[in-house]
Amino acid sequence: MSIENLLLILMFSGVVTGIVCGARILIVLMLVPMFIAFVGMIAGAFDGALFFAIPERIFGVMTNQVLYAIPLFVLMGKLLEHSGLAEKMLLSLASLSQNKGRSLALAVLGTSVIIAAATGIIGATITMLAAIALPALLRAGVSERLSSGLICAAGSLGQLIPPSIVLILLSDQISNAWILSQRELGNFSPEPISVPHLFSAAILPGLLLAGLYAIYIIFVLRSVTPKGDQDTIEKPVNFSAKAVMVLGVIILVPLSIVFGFATAGEAASIGVLGIVLLMMKTGNMPIFKKAFAETVELTGVIFGIIIAASILALVFRGLGGDESVSALLSNMPGDAMGALLVVMLVIFLLGFIIEFIEITYIVIPITAPVLFAMGIDPIWFAVLVAVNLQISFLTPPLGIALFYFQSVSKIRAVTLYTAILPFIILQILALMIILGFPMIATWLPSILI
Repeated sequence: MSIENLLLILMFSGVVTGIVCGARILIVLMLVPMFIAFVGMIAGAFDGALFFAIPERIFGVMTNQVLYAIPLFVLMGKLLEHSGLAEKMLLSLASLSQNKGRSLALAVLGTSVIIAAATGIIGATITMLAAIALPALLRAGVSERLSSGLICAAGSLGQLIPPSIVLILLSDQISNAWILSQRELGNFSPEPISVPHLFSAAILPGLLLAGLYAIYIIFVLRSVTPKGDQDTIEKPVNFSAKAVMVLGVIILVPLSIVFGFATAGEAASIGVLGIVLLMMKTGNMPIFKKAFAETVELTGVIFGIIIAASILALVFRGLGGDESVSALLSNMPGDAMGALLVVMLVIFLLGFIIEFIEITYIVIPITAPVLFAMGIDPIWFAVLVAVNLQISFLTPPLGIALFYFQSVSKIRAVTLYTAILPFIILQILALMIILGFPMIATWLPSILI
């Protein structure tokens, strides 16, 4: 084994070990590669001049126009969360279920898809659903296990259904990988993969996954006996006003991006403005201050991880890792499909221990150019990755959705792990369906973009 490959193994082992031990991800992603690069310089396996590219990479991240939309979408979600508008919409739409177990569960699924797509923040959606919908579902006769699994699964759907921070981050990395692979093949003017491409591509897969959840709910809740008070969710006095307006803003934002009326940043700005106008009657400045403060904090974490991951990718390439991965994937049985399945398996396994941002900015730059050069469709691949990342939100021990749910409920961890198992199976089934039928992901972009 060469010294370069040994250092690569040590680098990834160090990163995984640090994350599993609970160290801050940002620090791990920066210090471990830097240390490995220093050892590589001593051993003559790494060119220290590559470090001069770090400021350029940081500047590139901070001036990336695709990433401009992230803080705006985060702010939109935080405003919806703290203003109570999302909560009012949930109460309004769920009240139409007439408080019957199966109807209420389907209403919670539908409204959580809408709210999750609006906030784009798993924590906000799941904590709200756990506080409002969980007691209602239990009183309507839905089991604790199914209610918990439904809230965790439905609350994380917003990371697949546009507008989604996951899709914005993916569009950046997929486009870079696509352009790189095409240049290697001699095509120096390839069409970039944009946010509208991925937003339109994710619509049908998102609906497919929500549909699988709905079928499962209908099958399991064939006959449910309500427990206690039938008024599980109080009917609001006025259904039409703010609920409809919030719904309109939520639908307008992704559609304006998909149909090319606005860029992701412009559409997110429209969304923020719409929510602010709906909040004007409250006149509650502490809400704005809290939303802005949390937006700055979360955005800082996201961009910090992106920068740290780009440094790791730089060290990886400096050690010749891209060539090793290219050789490995090119020699996989089954050619392109075999290589694709291996990458999907790696992403699935990493999802147990690493968050979606790190996976996006570490795995995609390493593997995607090779797969695209082998003939894999970039939009199809992006959607497969998005669905795969969707699974990671539910898989223990580091499933983000599970942490948020447990923080606001008294459900035992054992119950919760068994609760989310059927939904993980449904997610894997959705991934397999999209693998077998690529047009689920590629059809809409082909007619809309």
